[in-house]
Amino acid sequence: MTLAVGLTALWFLLSGYFVPLILALGAGSILVCVWLAHRMDVIDHESHPVHMAPKGTRYYVWLMWEIVKANIDVTLAILRGPRALQPKVFKLKASQVSDVGRVTYANSITLTPGTVTIFVEDDEFTVHSLTPTAKEGLETGDMDRRVAELEGYVRPGTEGGG
Repeated sequence: MTLAVGLTALWFLLSGYFVPLILALGAGSILVCVWLAHRMDVIDHESHPVHMAPKGTRYYVWLMWEIVKANIDVTLAILRGPRALQPKVFKLKASQVSDVGRVTYANSITLTPGTVTIFVEDDEFTVHSLTPTAKEGLETGDMDRRVAELEGYVRPGTEGGG
């Protein structure tokens, strides 16, 4: 359903025509595309994660704020000189249950300046951090918890956290 809505919106944005024949051809092409996608079995819960959309806005606002804070941390570390930079490679456990959740978590780590997800194997991430603050921020588990909430899973005992 969301694929059809998305294709319809895209079609209207690109065509801009409201002539009955063109509208009918557009509707027909959208139906064929949706039917083909369904037949090819390329529409599933992970390749089209609309279930994450309602919580996504709040998460991405939080992530943008984390990116701003990490930018400030890295900038200050650079200005302080080489001793402020203390690169470390460490492992993190991810609590996400789906591939989409783990990819979102790994990408969120990498998007945050000063940290990069180097390797992912099942629920264990190898991460490189540039500063102690960046490493400590990930070890608190706040980002992991927020991504788990985003995918719709909350570990027992973590409900209601900030």
